[in-house]
Amino acid sequence: MITFVATPIGNLKDITLRALEELRAADVVFCEDTRNTIRLLSAYDIRKPLVACHKFNEREAAEKLIALSREGKRIAVVSDAGMPVISDPGNTVCRMLREAGEAYTVLPGPCAFVCALVLSAFPADGFTFIGFLPEKTSKRREELKRHTHVRGSLIFHVAPQDIDDYVSLMYEAFGDRRACLVREISKIHEQAQDFTLAEGYRGEKRGECILIVEGAPEERPSGTPRERIAAYMQDGCEKKEALKRVAKEFGISKSELYKETLDL
Repeated sequence: MITFVATPIGNLKDITLRALEELRAADVVFCEDTRNTIRLLSAYDIRKPLVACHKFNEREAAEKLIALSREGKRIAVVSDAGMPVISDPGNTVCRMLREAGEAYTVLPGPCAFVCALVLSAFPADGFTFIGFLPEKTSKRREELKRHTHVRGSLIFHVAPQDIDDYVSLMYEAFGDRRACLVREISKIHEQAQDFTLAEGYRGEKRGECILIVEGAPEERPSGTPRERIAAYMQDGCEKKEALKRVAKEFGISKSELYKETLDL
């Protein structure tokens, strides 16, 4: 049995009962940083053998995990905070498990970017989670350019020392947009501060931070509603269908459009 277990992102009490049961039942725990995992396990009086599984040894750790699983060991996989794999090690492990035909499951639980999206009050009906931008400025520009026209909220992990650079590059790529920096989720100094990319972030720069930027504005169709209907009809579209399309494009009623286009 291999189980990926979500762990608290700040407050150690934010752990599920199932997560505690699984950690207590595990024969071994694969973790991103043994020092952080020891702190969590000690808080609940759990003592287990720990195996480091981080971005520098993930393939080797996965091979060891598979071998232990085939010996019948029960294994829990955790990251330092939140859901394993999400901006943390674990994806290589998942892929190797699938390729090896080893079954695994996941226990739902804390996920920092989801909490940040709720705290920001930005639209959540459509969003793109990007995580950390690349280290090099040129690569950061390329990544941001790829998301210039994305409509939904854009969500980034950001280190405190990189906040100003992120915001500056985002303003360069996106122009002025609303943004929100969420920091220290579930901790004493939890904060969600709104600002615009043009003015920059002027709040505290410390702790675990997530930056949320509004998506690209919806493009208004060119021409007047009447011109759009006429264009659709010239392309062979029936008037009824043209009215329907243009009403949706401009956010106005079909009956209102119909009155304005009786002569078409």
